[in-house]
Amino acid sequence: MKMLAIPNSLWIQQCHSSSAFSERKPAFLLDPFAKNARLRPFQDYVLHMPQLSSRNLRTITNSLSARMTLVDKKVAHDTSICSYSGVLAYELVQGALVRWSSFMDKSAPDPPTAVLVHGILGSRKNWGTFARRLAENFPSWQFLLVDLRCHGESAAIKKRSPHTVTAAALDVLKLVAQLKITPRVLVGHSFGGKVVLSMVEQAAKPLARPVNVWVLDATPGKARLGLHGEDRPAELIATLERMPKEVASKRAVLDSLTQKGFSTDVAQWVVTNLHQVCHPDGSSSGFSWIFDLEEIAEMYHSYEETNLWKIVEDVPRGVHINFLKAERSLHRWALEDIQRIHAAEELAAGEAAGVQMHVLEDAGHWVHADNPDGLFRILYPSFAGIRN
Repeated sequence: MKMLAIPNSLWIQQCHSSSAFSERKPAFLLDPFAKNARLRPFQDYVLHMPQLSSRNLRTITNSLSARMTLVDKKVAHDTSICSYSGVLAYELVQGALVRWSSFMDKSAPDPPTAVLVHGILGSRKNWGTFARRLAENFPSWQFLLVDLRCHGESAAIKKRSPHTVTAAALDVLKLVAQLKITPRVLVGHSFGGKVVLSMVEQAAKPLARPVNVWVLDATPGKARLGLHGEDRPAELIATLERMPKEVASKRAVLDSLTQKGFSTDVAQWVVTNLHQVCHPDGSSSGFSWIFDLEEIAEMYHSYEETNLWKIVEDVPRGVHINFLKAERSLHRWALEDIQRIHAAEELAAGEAAGVQMHVLEDAGHWVHADNPDGLFRILYPSFAGIRN
């Protein structure tokens, strides 16, 4: 089966080298904190590009046209085309039966769409393999993978504080509105779990009814520290902040983290966020982080403190919220949280909504890597019951 992966990374790459990204702030980026601005995530957003030179604009337009031609001819499922999103970097993985794009065919109804959201210090690449498996098994679906603010390629799109769960969720809602798609399923891992809950809390219009929400290995309330010997994100972020801003090699960081007691798996995952430092003369001297660790720390603090129990205990009609606990999770699930979720199940049953608790066996916190087969089986009903 053929799939189509549509990232917007080319747009970011080309604009990053132009005047539109001077001081890391794109000229076309909508600023929700501007004076007299009102946040309307459901409207179509107009993108302004006054700082782009005609030469840069012509280059981008020609590149877009060429890539759209490749898509029309369906040359290969790996074809990438750029898109005009100044909100977040993303990738759209489409099943073989999907014949739709927000800018190629506005007359066609949008196919059923799922949004997949990564956790703290992650990126959309965390979901890449699993998303392609979903697209192969559900060819009429498309899957939107996003880099949250301050993460992945979205780190190049400067955002104003506060960097919170609420702000991250609003970014995704704005992207969904801009792409003119209506998600039927929202899946968020860890930090991303609170992001998808916040999406439901903040907005109704961009979300279909019914909509299935999956919160993977995260609770709605205050995050609790892991047990002794477990990898604690706050401690990990603090450790990274104490390191030099530029390091000699990825191996040096990996060795340093494992020596400080972090697992090899976590250390290997973290160093994927290092990129080589290139100087104007073409030489390179080492590696630096793709993100600003102070901003990451601010986001994780928000994750620890954000309380979304209200949306769980008063679920909107047509929304079904699923919590998945990993059997061997590093995340500390309190008995109080589990009991409260089960109580919410009973409350939602009579309100044309739903709350449900699941347990993924033989998996730690990294559920889509530890037991992808088990996760696929649990998620399967959310996709199998919906057609175009």
